Amino acid sequence: MSFIVDPRVEEYAEEHTSPDGELFERLAAETREKTTVPQMMVGRLEGRFLGVLVRSLRARRVLELGTFTGYSSISMALALPPGGRVITCDVNEETTAIARRYAEEAGVADRIDFRFGPGLETIAQLDGPFELVFVDADKENYVNYYEATLPLLAPGGVMVVDNTLWSGRVADPEDDEETTRAIRELNDRVRDDPRVENVLLTVRDGMNLVWRREGSPAPAP
Repeated sequence: MSFIVDPRVEEYAEEHTSPDGELFERLAAETREKTTVPQMMVGRLEGRFLGVLVRSLRARRVLELGTFTGYSSISMALALPPGGRVITCDVNEETTAIARRYAEEAGVADRIDFRFGPGLETIAQLDGPFELVFVDADKENYVNYYEATLPLLAPGGVMVVDNTLWSGRVADPEDDEETTRAIRELNDRVRDDPRVENVLLTVRDGMNLVWRREGSPAPAP
């Protein structure tokens, strides 16, 4: 599903991106069949992009908020070096069960630590650093997730916050819906935060990539 880009352009981009393989095709099909919001799945373009980030950052520890059916966590786990690990958390047992099953089939179950429970509670139990943090959970808590995970981000690491264009609604001054306001607040917080730099990409539904400024000390937990 295309959120920002013309669907024909999105389809062309997918057709000219390396395929993920038959397992991901089945995962996508089951997600569309068994969930009410299959558009939450990252899909080929974003999954491949996350894998590239893992490889480029040489990430050994990845934190994901929002497992859903596992497309993103499996994509990142496949790109990890030996000994690498993804910690992923969610509050939906049914979709997490799908993710666990496909992780087993993909041969990466030993690289993924599935945590069940509210994201902020999970974060409070973790120690950094993480070279990559992927935030794709409830939007109303985006600012809270940002502030909670920034202290865990490794020097040179990257945080990716998904859905940060919200189908273009963030740019509509007349849209005052709660979720739209929450995402705007996150984007404004990142832009105005002297600790970080960022780029807001028009990939699918928007991805805000955030990293600490050079010379900026790690925030205190």
